[in-house]
Amino acid sequence: MPNLVDVNYEQTGKSKSTNEFGMREMQAKAYEQRDAPYLLLKAPPASGKSRALMFIALDKLRNQDMKKVIVAVPERSIGGSFSSTDLKQFGFFENWEVNEKYNLCTTTDNKSTVESFKEFLESGEEILICTHATLRFAFEQLDESKFNNTLLAIDEFHHVSADTENKLGEVLRNIIEKSSADIIAMTGSYFRGDSVPVLLPEDEAKFTKVTYNYYEQLNGYEYLKSLGIGYHFYQGQYTSAIDEVLDTDKKTILHIPHPNMGESTKDKHKEVDTILDIIGTVESVTEDGILIVKRKTDGKLLKVADLVNDNKKERDKIITYLRNINSVDDMDLIIALGMAKEGFDWPYCEHALTVGYRGSLTEIIQIIGRATRDSENKTSSQFTNLIAQPDANNDEVKLSVNNMLKAITSSLLMEQVLAPSFKFKTRFENDTEPSKKGELKIKGFKNPTSAKVNDIIQSDLDDLKATILQDEQMIKAMPGNIEPEVINEVLIPKIIKVKYPDLNEEEVKELSQYVVVDSVVKNATTKTDGDKQFIRMAGKFINVDDLHIDLINSINPFQKAFEVLSKQVTTGVLKLIQESIEVTRIKMSEEEAVILWPKVNRFVQEHKRHPDINSANQKEKRLAECIIYLKEETRKQRNG
Repeated sequence: MPNLVDVNYEQTGKSKSTNEFGMREMQAKAYEQRDAPYLLLKAPPASGKSRALMFIALDKLRNQDMKKVIVAVPERSIGGSFSSTDLKQFGFFENWEVNEKYNLCTTTDNKSTVESFKEFLESGEEILICTHATLRFAFEQLDESKFNNTLLAIDEFHHVSADTENKLGEVLRNIIEKSSADIIAMTGSYFRGDSVPVLLPEDEAKFTKVTYNYYEQLNGYEYLKSLGIGYHFYQGQYTSAIDEVLDTDKKTILHIPHPNMGESTKDKHKEVDTILDIIGTVESVTEDGILIVKRKTDGKLLKVADLVNDNKKERDKIITYLRNINSVDDMDLIIALGMAKEGFDWPYCEHALTVGYRGSLTEIIQIIGRATRDSENKTSSQFTNLIAQPDANNDEVKLSVNNMLKAITSSLLMEQVLAPSFKFKTRFENDTEPSKKGELKIKGFKNPTSAKVNDIIQSDLDDLKATILQDEQMIKAMPGNIEPEVINEVLIPKIIKVKYPDLNEEEVKELSQYVVVDSVVKNATTKTDGDKQFIRMAGKFINVDDLHIDLINSINPFQKAFEVLSKQVTTGVLKLIQESIEVTRIKMSEEEAVILWPKVNRFVQEHKRHPDINSANQKEKRLAECIIYLKEETRKQRNG
């Protein structure tokens, strides 16, 4: 099956090689910032975030006066990533040792996890593993001071506030404000316009950030050298098209659509049965709950895990089996609904096949991460999205796929991808000057007068809109239950006052007006008839218009619809995308570039490498910006 995108890597092995302490490249980068009280670690799946936490946590216990470490994960199946680990054999000064009694994700103790959590705080034990939910519920029964001299590590930080009205975010804010706890936040996604914010901007500013992107990781892999991305559109039911994209010779995680999605038949169990029938015949079920399926094409026996199964006891057995996989032959296909998306580790996975439109770019990147572990059984991996054909013409779909590709690729580079930014200005009487690109003039619009409001508009507008759209009163008002004037003049300003209590009345009014205008304009530009969710999503990302790259090569027949294929995207193109994003941020004059260029050459001669745009050293970062600036100026001159 042809790929929509092929990304090739150098296979240097660098990102997997370790230093004298047994740390990979990313882990060493994070360890350099181990003294930071609040650390935000952004790195892709499989880069080793869990072990990075172990290194930092042990240093805080032994050298920074921390007394305890609490690691919180979104679901129990992820807890295994933080089990006891031998670190001394690779050169570190101490092993990571967890008393199984206090690994509340795997313990068989019948005591409630909240009671065990509270008992841990009073015990002499140092390390506890629990779920986000356990942390929340335990916190309700504790004073913040109980977290003094404790390192709190939050895994999969990007989405945790989505649970139960942002309670975990409130827990974190209280711990920051009222205790001496250190915090490490770890995430494989950083798309603030695509996820609910956990922390207020003033809290997030306290965090030291360590970023390690997909390009750095995959470029340094030992085996995996290419990643394919494919969008396949079909008509009718997806079960009639899935046999063309499901290759059972590849180790595959198949995510079927949620019953409330348009692609679903509304009977998830029947869908699983249909998929199994397409593959072959179920011969038996092992004591671990694994299905043995005889493939109809050649009689080969395949091991299939059904995580759609509603029987909790059976599903837990299957999860336990999956957690202990250590051979490429232990599993062939995993069929899941909401599980096995993030924090799920199956290194042998070659293909992440997802049915149905996914409105969250965060979710797409997490799913892609399931197939991008480095493993000797594969040199390539693939993400395929099987989607019902949008109600749009082929050219519109083609453009949308290209935009999605650029958004996904930017996101793999750990770049923030947000909705397009418009600049609004007041239209005065007798104003005949035409609007600039990306600028809209509105009669009666009041331009922001303070730096605080401007900062929020520039860097935090999508967070604010996410907060507004998820406010309980706003949700009740949206279907037309409350007059628009009340929403615009009462509800929105009220939410802004809570989120930004330091703004005065005039600033709240200015920001409220901007939010309303921005939302109206974007709704007008994306309003369509019919099923165009994919088209709308693909059009909402910033930067994609600035990336002058056409990734589409052809449109080919697929079932009753089509598949969109692209040109090959190499590491050079990945680097170009990174630089294209950076150039939109760089402010540099030609005079400064001329002065810096000799320093760039000296740096390369002395260090035998180019300056790093992500360097903590501001001088090195500026030299890297100089290179990008000059490349962009050369491109502009070449294109006239």
